[in-house]
Amino acid sequence: MPGETAMREVPIQGSEPAWRQAIAGAQILFVAFGALVLVPLLTGLNPSLALLGAGVGTLLFQTVTARQVPIFLGSSFAFIAPIIYSAQTWGMPATMGALACVSIVYFIFAALVNRHGAEIVHRFMPPVVIGPIIMIIGLSLAAVAVNMAMGKTGDGSVELVPYGTAMLVALVSLGTTVVASVFARGFLRLVPILAGVLVGYMLAAVLGLVDFGMIAAAPWFAAPQFVAPAFEWAAILFMLPVALAPAIEHVGDVVAIGGVTGRDYTEKPGLHRTLAGDGLAVLFAGLVGGPPVTTYSEVTGAVTLTRNFNPAVMTWAAVLAVVMAFFGKFNAILQSIPVPVMGGIMMLLFGSVASIGLKTLVAARVDLEQPRNLVIVSTVLVFGIGGLALKLDSFALQGVSLCGVVAIVLNMVLPKARA
Repeated sequence: MPGETAMREVPIQGSEPAWRQAIAGAQILFVAFGALVLVPLLTGLNPSLALLGAGVGTLLFQTVTARQVPIFLGSSFAFIAPIIYSAQTWGMPATMGALACVSIVYFIFAALVNRHGAEIVHRFMPPVVIGPIIMIIGLSLAAVAVNMAMGKTGDGSVELVPYGTAMLVALVSLGTTVVASVFARGFLRLVPILAGVLVGYMLAAVLGLVDFGMIAAAPWFAAPQFVAPAFEWAAILFMLPVALAPAIEHVGDVVAIGGVTGRDYTEKPGLHRTLAGDGLAVLFAGLVGGPPVTTYSEVTGAVTLTRNFNPAVMTWAAVLAVVMAFFGKFNAILQSIPVPVMGGIMMLLFGSVASIGLKTLVAARVDLEQPRNLVIVSTVLVFGIGGLALKLDSFALQGVSLCGVVAIVLNMVLPKARA
């Protein structure tokens, strides 16, 4: 960032064989899959369309950013409640039209950044702001990972696997990932998450937690059922403010992945391009009937663990997602992965994202003995981890979006320390 010590660039692997890139891409898809299909399963949308939207959306993002940023786009959790409410109120076609229009917010932000430069982001979102926001991106999902590790649904409302069995599977999955990432050598060190999934899945199968009947009954190939959008002003105006959350999360994730690779992606290819690419992906997802997509912190955590920064890996993940959208058997296999397997791995991934936020504060030498800095960081962490929400009729500001607004406002109004 301007005025700060330049980030140390980490070499991008570009010479590994295509088959290694493909397997690494499959690992990324495994990491993102649980959250990717959870949104459509909770909202009544088609999981295959979520895969298609994520795959094509990521390819569109890479086209706009000249394939320079190792980011994968997946279903946005910020839209779960709004989709449910909108579908009940205006119907699914109008909801899809409203979701497509959410891309307007991204395009407006991209135009502002393009006009005023990335410096406008650095001015309003310095390390003392972006650091705790990145931490919240990871820590706000901690409860979801823990609940899944204990055999429950992400919100903890329903027990899917008995506690003792779930904890055994989760710890084996987590332990395998840790051992592979720390002690493994060669190719195995590049796919620790995939190793954790495979070992955890095999143990879960031995314990009778895998429903092979669902896999056998699934067709080999099945075309997704597209939903044609309709456009109603009421639904559109209801949905537009929701985009604030993923837009702010986008900035946090772009800065976070830059902290991992040692590159400032807000400068090159430019935050305006990453925002426009994300907006184009959101537009496509809404037009075909899938949930809006956003940058995935799980993938940032995976990149942190594997140290594989090649954007080509995300290309492979995107292509595989598109192919798998039409492959019924594969979808059934992935959906058969018991929640403790992914829960155990996500505990490490979400913690990795939070650690990147901490690294942002440390690298910028943010002085937490200064009252203004302590107030900003402390307030954001409590608001985000505690789940504070500000509600006004049907509009609610919470999570990353609320933390982002609070951090930016506090940074603007609190006096800076005297030199």
